[in-house]
Amino acid sequence: MPSSPPAAPDPEPAPEPAAGRRRRSEAKRDAILRAALAVFLREGFAGASVDVVAATAGVGKQTVYAHFGDKEKLFLAAAEAAGGLLGDTPDAWRSPLPATGDARADLTAAGVRILRAVLAPDAAALHRMTIAELPRHPELQRLWRQNAPRRTLDDLAAYLAGRDRAGDLDVPEPALAARQFVLLLATEGRVRTLHGTQALPEEDYTRIAAQTADLILRAHRRA
Repeated sequence: MPSSPPAAPDPEPAPEPAAGRRRRSEAKRDAILRAALAVFLREGFAGASVDVVAATAGVGKQTVYAHFGDKEKLFLAAAEAAGGLLGDTPDAWRSPLPATGDARADLTAAGVRILRAVLAPDAAALHRMTIAELPRHPELQRLWRQNAPRRTLDDLAAYLAGRDRAGDLDVPEPALAARQFVLLLATEGRVRTLHGTQALPEEDYTRIAAQTADLILRAHRRA
């Protein structure tokens, strides 16, 4: 009886396209950052461990090291990415700024939204923790000098530059004026709330934002 021909070997699986690998890598990195932020906020820097971060993210510890190198670099990356990762932070950083043509009303409305983002519980807790870590990680000072994601600062600078072109204001350095506006807001909000440990009365959001808008407008009033 003739023997059966040998079965053909299973075909080799096609290699995963580079774009797919890249997407999976980015998804893992995002999951690690989210897990790291949650663990650092819960445990503090000293109490957090890479093992717990990896377990929370659903990846191996070596995957965390492959993406970030060590715990210190992971902490810095999580702090830098916090603006887009904090779950209870309102969408103030990403939404378009108001633009009604009334500069005081527009800056006041923008200021209220920025204050809510700065004083959101997780954002305030992260800020307190990074202050505590500054002696060991002075590079965190660079992150908190910015006080807002780049898009918000750029949008504010573009708005102020537009008011300058329209002749309403005299703003020779719009980027500087935008940063000063955000820093004034954030500092006043943090001082009033003891760095987020006490709630800010609802009416004070508008009051602080309006007072800060007035300061910026008076400083840039056209002669």
